[in-house]
Amino acid sequence: RIFATPSVRTADPRAMSGRTILATIRVVIPAGAAKPAPPVGPALGQHGLNIMSFCKEFNAKTAGFLTEVPVPVMITAFKDKSFEWKMRTPPTSYFVKKAAGVSSGGGRPGHGITAAISLKHVYHIAKLKQQDEGSHHIPLISMCKSVIGAAKSIGVEVIR
Repeated sequence: RIFATPSVRTADPRAMSGRTILATIRVVIPAGAAKPAPPVGPALGQHGLNIMSFCKEFNAKTAGFLTEVPVPVMITAFKDKSFEWKMRTPPTSYFVKKAAGVSSGGGRPGHGITAAISLKHVYHIAKLKQQDEGSHHIPLISMCKSVIGAAKSIGVEVIR
């Protein structure tokens, strides 16, 4: 999944320096599997960024992860063809499916239950998701409610 937001801003607080931001690119890449092929290559190439440099850095940083773990990455491209990137924790649905032991969610959410997880699983997933940048201020109870909602949306029941 690729989401590119082309915009030109100056003095963005996310940028460490006063460089002009060319675009913000959001990509979900399997851990340790960044290659110049799609989706990474075209997303970075259209902004003139060094694709191989990003792939090597990303693969080195995610070398200890399981290979199928989807890692959301936000890449900030600057006008001088340099870039900064940040990793986030995998999507909540990935953790819920792993905890439930299923490979995919239900086809009709709310109508059928494919698996079940306990509140203990919900708590641990919420603790992991709370470590994301920008999520530190969200109370744990709210994060747990969010995880329960994500579980329901993919057909996984939460039991006590």
